[in-house]
Parts: sequence; structure tokens; C-alpha cells
Amino acid sequence: MGKLSQALEKTFTKISQPATAAPPEPQKTDSHPTAPPAQSGQEKSGSQSGWFTHDRWDQRLQISINPQSPFFESFRRLRTPILHPASGKRPKTILVTSVVPSEGKSFVCANLGIALAQGMEHHALMLDCDFRRPSLSQLFGLPNDTGLVDHLQDNVDLSLLIRKTGQEKLSLIPCGKPPKNPSELLDSNRMISLIEELSQRYQDRIILFDSPPNIVASETSILAKHLDGVILVVRYGASRKEHVKKIVDTIGAEKILGIVFNAYPENTMESFLDKKMGYGYHKYYS
Repeated sequence: MGKLSQALEKTFTKISQPATAAPPEPQKTDSHPTAPPAQSGQEKSGSQSGWFTHDRWDQRLQISINPQSPFFESFRRLRTPILHPASGKRPKTILVTSVVPSEGKSFVCANLGIALAQGMEHHALMLDCDFRRPSLSQLFGLPNDTGLVDHLQDNVDLSLLIRKTGQEKLSLIPCGKPPKNPSELLDSNRMISLIEELSQRYQDRIILFDSPPNIVASETSILAKHLDGVILVVRYGASRKEHVKKIVDTIGAEKILGIVFNAYPENTMESFLDKKMGYGYHKYYS
């Protein structure tokens, strides 16, 4: 899972997108679109339903879902231990977090959601729980005017807050306008009730929670205790070993589904084979 940040710009210059006709103008929707019935499992593609399509996605997501991208298979490898865990019990609710800010957790969460939704039998629902710096809606080109905050503060029904992403079988509940009391909301009984409700209400979905970094939000470790598992994103050169150890000890090693080591410098030998011999993944499989 390394090399993400370093390779993004280089990959973008290498990948040529196939020529397509200009997409039609998206239909206007109100700020509270109606979501499909709970447990229906039926989601139409963005172009058919009038929801946003891939052309509104952040450029980094458009790169990562391209089969010629070196990230394409990496995120599918990440989903494998989730769908086929050694314990035999598949996690239903998963927290994606990091130790410090700017380690790429939201990008990893978005790509993992896409990878899970691309499976034959699975749907994915993402929740932006980073109330301090929400970014999931921006990655998918969606508005952030209403979201999870409105449910926790004003008890707005969840079905009015779910957004389609343009990726079939992948939905998102944005953060909403950042609140003044993020810690109290995430550490509230209503948040715990929400987790239980989502697990029971959406039986066909794996639910991803994008949470704030643990070092700036202590409630993240509390939230993790109510979820089935945690994916920890660690950026090369950013997190200190003692901080990583502290969060693992706080959450509990048994809760950690995996650690994503992000932005690791490119290996010299691999770079040589890629550039000189043509054995790099994106060349070999293109």
C-alpha cells in the first residue's frame, strides 16, 4: 500500500483515458434526496438515476480506479482480509483512522469503499465522522451541507442523509457542517445507537467510518471499541513509533484488521525494473 502520495502525480501523466463523448449535464437534485429503502440492495448507477458520476470525483480517485493504475490492485488486496478474515467472522463495521493528520486515511477509506462495492455480492456505506476536517464528500464531488451531524444534533432521519457516490453499490453519509462540539457528538449515546441501527438496518452493507486522527481526537479510540475492527493508516515519515504503539495498545491489538503503510519511498530495484525492464505492475498488465 506504499507509494500512494509519491506515485499519484507520476501515474496521472502516464495514464491515458479512453476518449468518450462529453457526459450530459447532471440533473438537479434537492439537498435532501430520498435514499432507496433500507436493505433493498438496489442502487442504480449515477448516469441512470441522475446522481453524480465519476467525472465529479477528485482526480486522485479517478486515477486509483483506473485498471492501469498501480493502486488498482493494491486496494483490492486490502479488501481481501476483510471479506475473507482468518477468524472466519467477517467484520460489519470498520473504523478507518490514523495517528496524526494528513496521513491519507480519507483517501484510503474512499478507495476501500470503492473496492468493496466492486465485489460481486457486497454493498458499502461510508460515514464521514471526521467532524473537524471532513473530506469524504469532497473526494466524491458531493455537497456537505447536511449529514451525520444533523442526525446526531437534530435527529434527522438517516434515509434523508444518504448520498449516492456514482459508484454502484456505494453510498455515503457526509459529515454535514462541522459542529462546535465534535467530541461530545462522537462520544454520545446517540452515536452508539446509530452504530447499532446501521448494523441492523442495512444487513447487506459493510459500513466504513472515517474518523479523525487519534492524536487530535481522543473519542476515536472510544468509537473504535463499538465497531468490529480498525484499519490504521500510517504515513511514512509522519507517525512516530511510540504513537503508533500507543493507539494500538489503546484500541487493542485484536481490533486491528490491518495497518496501511502509506507514501513509502519507491524501491530502487523496483523502479529500475519498472523503467528499464518494463516489469512494473501497470506496464505488465496494461
